[in-house]
Amino acid sequence: MNYSSGLGGAPNANGDTTTTRVAADPDTHQDFQPTSKISEMSFDDIVAQDIKEHPVVIYMKGYPDAPRCGFSALAVKILKLYGVPISARDILSDLKLKESVKAYSNWPTFPQVFIKGEFVGGSDIILSMHQKGELKDLLGDIAQEGEQNGSS
Repeated sequence: MNYSSGLGGAPNANGDTTTTRVAADPDTHQDFQPTSKISEMSFDDIVAQDIKEHPVVIYMKGYPDAPRCGFSALAVKILKLYGVPISARDILSDLKLKESVKAYSNWPTFPQVFIKGEFVGGSDIILSMHQKGELKDLLGDIAQEGEQNGSS
């Protein structure tokens, strides 16, 4: 990647154009070179893998221990009542992730909760299911698995 300082690489006072090379600098230690936090997988693949591998996934604003939205906080609070393991991703950290989740579920708002590979809904749906006792039925076997794995 080339970065030209000035307007359009205009010549400086000496008549030279000033171009700075910004790339993998061989003089920079590898700990300080730019890296990708996510593997070569596409965001669509990451979303599909999350939902396949984890019984409860929430795409939310913030993280379960530090939600950045009241609706996300409500969904996490309800899910925690059942003692199930929650896998979460912060959609505020990457717009591409946010767009991939919206495309996957065909739902525009967050948080988005997936249980056993299926899109369930947001905090309003989770709250309604909790109040009707439906969420207990849906999460029951996941909570039992968590208890068995934790006690063995």
